[in-house]
Amino acid sequence: MLWLVVRCVMRSRWTAGIAASCVVGTVLLAFPYRGLAQDAAAGDRSSSSLYPAGQETVLEGIDSAQENGDDLDPNLIPLEPELTASPPDLSSSDNSAETPSGETAVSGGSSGPQETLYNIPVVIDQSVQSHIRFFNTSIRDRFEQWMVRLNRYRPLVENIFAEFNLPSDLVHLSLVESGFNPYAYSRAKATGPWQFMKGTGKLYGLRIDHYVDERRDPIKSTVAAARYLRDLYDIFGTWPLAMAAYNAGEGKVLRALHKAQAESFSEISRTKLIRPETKQYVPRIMAATIIARNPDQYGFAQNPVPPHEFEEVVVTRPLHFRAIANVTGISYNDLRLLNPELRRDATPPDEAAYHLKVPVGMSSKVLELLERVPTHKFPPVAMMADREIARPK
Repeated sequence: MLWLVVRCVMRSRWTAGIAASCVVGTVLLAFPYRGLAQDAAAGDRSSSSLYPAGQETVLEGIDSAQENGDDLDPNLIPLEPELTASPPDLSSSDNSAETPSGETAVSGGSSGPQETLYNIPVVIDQSVQSHIRFFNTSIRDRFEQWMVRLNRYRPLVENIFAEFNLPSDLVHLSLVESGFNPYAYSRAKATGPWQFMKGTGKLYGLRIDHYVDERRDPIKSTVAAARYLRDLYDIFGTWPLAMAAYNAGEGKVLRALHKAQAESFSEISRTKLIRPETKQYVPRIMAATIIARNPDQYGFAQNPVPPHEFEEVVVTRPLHFRAIANVTGISYNDLRLLNPELRRDATPPDEAAYHLKVPVGMSSKVLELLERVPTHKFPPVAMMADREIARPK
């Protein structure tokens, strides 16, 4: 049989050190989306039901990149400028003296976010307040989109973080990295919801080549991020320093600590040994955490967001999303959004059993019809590039 449907416990297949638990012939129901089966059965091949609001801008950006001939990676879109913008009252200086120490968690207080108990160190000082104002006023609509997007994946991320004994509030690091956008990339070529550079991603077990970029896989990249954050905490011993190292690199933070003869983020943030971006990165995460944990206090809507759900099938030959959509009636955009790691909108030719995600309720139809889907043939140049064959000059 060409296709098999596989049921796997999410944490069994994706997290390190846990035995796999897969049963052939049943369906994976990972994280719920509502309405996928109905939309797919209706044969809507032009739009996506996965993200009812806000996600069309992602697909528009992807289409634009493809039209512009970005053969290096046609499915990526630049980071939203709000992710790298600074609050106006912090842009003129690095504000290092006001950067929070982050060594003491906020608890208690008269009202609002100060009453919240956080499980990462959070302080509310001038720098954090500036970022709160920036998120809450200057880029309010955009920040709300980021929170909605993260909340779709939150059960997945928190489940993985729990496996690595990481604090759940650390998920908000992804808000300031990418707005949890799997397709985001930076000018430095960091990619995915956790903005991994290629070298770091490969170091933490992610496949990155011509066909697949697992930095964009919400599950696998989250596992890699959890492993990396755990390693950083083991090196530095505090979450503010670990977060700073996630932004700047562990080497730069270690050198700054050594040169300043310091032991905390607060101390090195008052020096010129780390960049202003890194000095503001930690309070930025704290501000995002405060708002995300206290949305009512800042007037953000808390409409229920259906979390991430899919079914998986195992395919043994390369198939293109458009061909699958044409035969099965599954939305082409749904396939793209469920499988953002596939750079060419097709399953890779070099993997004998690729786990393709499909909308919930569609696995039976997939089994019935995908024998009819033609095998996708990749261009020879692409095959050569993936094998890194040296071309004569």
